[in-house]
Order: sequence, then C-alpha cells, then structure tokens
Amino acid sequence: MTEVPESFISHLVELRDRLIRALVAVIVVFLAIVNWARDIYTLLAAPMLASLPQGGHMIATDVAGAFMVPMKVTLMVAFLIALPYVRYQVWAFIAPGLYAHEKKLALPLVVASVFLFFTGMTFAYFVVFPTVFGFINRFAPSGVAVMTDIDKYLSFVLSTFLAFGVTFEVPVIVIVLVMVGIVSVDKLKEVRPYVIVGAFVVGAIFTPPDMLSQFMLAVPLWLLYELGIVLARFVVVRARTEPESEQETVE
Repeated sequence: MTEVPESFISHLVELRDRLIRALVAVIVVFLAIVNWARDIYTLLAAPMLASLPQGGHMIATDVAGAFMVPMKVTLMVAFLIALPYVRYQVWAFIAPGLYAHEKKLALPLVVASVFLFFTGMTFAYFVVFPTVFGFINRFAPSGVAVMTDIDKYLSFVLSTFLAFGVTFEVPVIVIVLVMVGIVSVDKLKEVRPYVIVGAFVVGAIFTPPDMLSQFMLAVPLWLLYELGIVLARFVVVRARTEPESEQETVE
C-alpha cells in the first residue's frame, strides 16, 4: 500500500528538480546577456524599423516601457537559448517510462520539434515580418506619421513567433498522433479538405487582418501537414518491419 504513494512522491520530487534546473538555466542565460538588452530589442525591431516611411519611428507610451520591453525580449531570448536544455530535462523525465523502440522514435522527435520551432520563428522574422510590415505601412495615408508602440509591437511579435513556431511543428504532431494510434494515415488523408480550411481559419486568427499574412501562415501549415502524412507513413512502415526483422533474428 505504501509503494504507490512513495513512487508517486519520488516522481513529483524528480519533476520539481528538473523544473528548477530548467528555470535556473533560463535565469543564468538571462543574466549573461542582460547587458545587451537594448541591442537585442533593436535587432528584434529591425524588420519594423526598416519598413517605416521616412521619419517614422517607434515609441514607448508606458512610463516603464522603455525599460521593461527590452527586459521582456531578453528574457524571451534567454528562454530560446536554454530551450534545448529545457527540452532535455523534459526528455530525461519521461524517458525512463518508455520502451526501447519508443525511445528510438521519441528522441529524434524531441530534437526535430526544437529545430522546427526555431525554423518557424526564423521564417517569421526574415520572410513574414518584412513582407507584412512593408505591405501595411505602405497604406499609411499622407500626413500620418507611423509610430508603433514598442509594447504592442512586442505582443504582436511574440504571438506571431508562437503561431509560426507551433505551425512548423505540425509534422511532429502528426507523427505522434499516428504513433500513439489516435488517428491513421488514411484518416489524415480523408480529413485533408477540413485541414486546409482550418489552416486559413488559423491564419485569420493569429495574423494581422490582411490576406497576405493569413496566406503566409495558412500555406506553410497545409504543406507541413502533407509532410507530416508522408513522414508518418514512413514511421508506420518502419514500425511494422522492425518486429519482423527481430523475429527473423531470433529464429
């Protein structure tokens, strides 16, 4: 009767320790780069600043905005730098409960999820931001000075990074759904039309109210869904062939 509670408590203790390690890693990275907080924000604001018309600039309407916004950006960057270590702590916590064949698939998926999340953010920064900001700012009426608030700009950037980061992880999500048996590859193909419509709905929700930015989120989401189907089929075929090869080895 006491084994179950003790095991549960030991898991909670381990979870607490790994969360603390992850938090300490983020704090250490933050303290290491906080001196460059202004430069980090300037780099983040570069796509907007480059698209502003002549004489346009960004403003801080909040009393502490000029200080707090760069700190928030620096904290976000610290988390992203520490993200591989944070994901490792998650992996180290769940790995003991996985079978050997599950570990072979889970570890590449964890690595791929980190890579794809960064890829989505990179795509948003270098492709989406310059295109969308340039498109929007060109419609500023004559005599209107474009002055974007830095706090609102940060909120927009964070939501866009999150949207594209999660979008680029769609192949991993699809593979996991197939691996755990929630959905089959044939079912994924069957619901393709609904996914395409849903991709444009997601684009309309998480992007500015213009067709260009919605299109730039919806199309990659759809294409990555198709990539997930292809990779999921490969995983299924491999999972079926491995037991047969192991049986032949035993015989």
